[in-house]
Amino acid sequence: MKSRSGQKEKFNMEHKKYQIYQVWDLPTRLFHWINFLSLLGLIAAGTVILWGGTLGLTNDGKVLMKSIHVCIGYVFATNLGLRLIWAFVGNKHARWKSLLPFGPGYFTRLKSYFAATKPGRSQYFIGHNPLGQLAIGAILLALVAMAATGLVLAGTDIYFPPFGTLFQGWIAAPGIDPSQIIPNVKDNVDAAAYTEMRAFREPFILVHYWVFFIFLGLAALHIIAVIHTEITSGVNLISAMFSGKKNLPDDPEDKE
Repeated sequence: MKSRSGQKEKFNMEHKKYQIYQVWDLPTRLFHWINFLSLLGLIAAGTVILWGGTLGLTNDGKVLMKSIHVCIGYVFATNLGLRLIWAFVGNKHARWKSLLPFGPGYFTRLKSYFAATKPGRSQYFIGHNPLGQLAIGAILLALVAMAATGLVLAGTDIYFPPFGTLFQGWIAAPGIDPSQIIPNVKDNVDAAAYTEMRAFREPFILVHYWVFFIFLGLAALHIIAVIHTEITSGVNLISAMFSGKKNLPDDPEDKE
């Protein structure tokens, strides 16, 4: 009897009836992949800037790479801003309530999710599971910090919008048109004001620099978790971000 019971349980596990659920709407999917590509570009350009001295970049080369980095950053920041807005108006699974680790009973759901990681006690979710919500919250916080500090740094370093004109006005020497201030040229700047501006800039550099490495760690954990979950649960997490549809082998916990 035990042998037949075990065979029946194995048969049921191997022949689960998958159900298709529509989950990620088009704006959410577009955000995900634009964010992914823009971050790859930012990482590549940022690495070249960081190691510019070793790579032998000239001053003009550094300005060019910084300009490329900032232009990609505009795409990144605009895409992020649109996603934050979409969290108010998108479908159920794109909204803040489903996105972030808040709301009544969250820690109970998180505890239940961890308990369900034992064999035979899997939980399935149409949207993010409780652990995924925690990860997404941390990643979004890091992205917002990088975008905000990056815009300030773009203004202090190569005088790009939206703050560039303010910093040009701050450091311009008396009688100099602020619009004539250009990167890496100090002939027409007020030395004391320039020193003050660079001191103001320093905390933004530190935050931008360290949050970048924190983000890399979070992104690595996110990718590992997605791959592990897809392999162990059989849920198509990766392809769902292309198609918008998830195939679940059992009733989801967040089904209404």
